Formats: sequence, C-alpha cells, structure tokens
Amino acid sequence: MRVDLPDIAAMTRFGAAIAEALRPGDVVALSGALGAGKTTLARAVIAALGHAGEVPSPSFAIIEPYDPPAVRLPLVHADFYRLADPREVEEIGLDDYRQGAALLAEWPEHAGGFSHEPGCLAVRLEVAGEGRIAIVEPGADWLGRLPCP
Repeated sequence: MRVDLPDIAAMTRFGAAIAEALRPGDVVALSGALGAGKTTLARAVIAALGHAGEVPSPSFAIIEPYDPPAVRLPLVHADFYRLADPREVEEIGLDDYRQGAALLAEWPEHAGGFSHEPGCLAVRLEVAGEGRIAIVEPGADWLGRLPCP
C-alpha cells in the first residue's frame, strides 16, 4: 500500500491512524534514509496514543519506553541506527522491554529486522518533493486493520 504524505498534517493523520490500530505485541518498523521522516512519524504515533510532552529521539538512549496512563498502551520507541550488530538488541534487553508493549522501531534493519513477525507493519518512508511517500507492508496480524489516514 502506498500512502502520500504531502505535508506534516498528512504525516500526523497517518501517525494517528497507526496509533488507533496499534495493539500490544505489534511492531511498526520505520525505515528510510536519514531525514525521511521516521522520527516525525514516530512522534505522531506517540502523540496520538496520548503522550502530551516532548518526545525525545531515542538516537542515543536507543530505547525510550512509554507507559500508561501517559499513553493508551505500553510502547517502546527504539532507534537502532547506532547498533553495529543485530545481536546487540539482546544486550540492551529489547525482549524485556517488548513484554506486553508495542514497538516503534526506527532503522529496524540494524536490529535484524522484524518483517518476519506477523504483527509487523513495515513502513518505508521516501522523500517526494516537499512531502513523503510511505510504502506500507503489513504482516498477517495487520490485515483487516490497516491504517488509512
């Protein structure tokens, strides 16, 4: 599925649509080049889940957890850009963070990828003029609840 995101308002609506469909155990795998909008989309999802404060980029911390009541469901926002080897996800305890939570994963390929999981919604963002295009590939668990902005 292709989603045109011509401006920040469209990105915000798309993030809200993802948040509405999101369940514990899901993974939203955000890929794309530097500056493609991965963190912007992640922030839109987190805000739509109810978080009212700043949403720091987890670039240096790698993992930033969000828990109710600040958000509708437990969520882990991860940025795997700095990982040198996918096995490092074990060292940082990703599986422990994921227990009962949804995962927003930026640079998922640096963590070995998640597309093999049925709960993975892969979103590849590409720059298109002033806006973005999202190429969305749902895992089996997302069929019937695809986010449509």
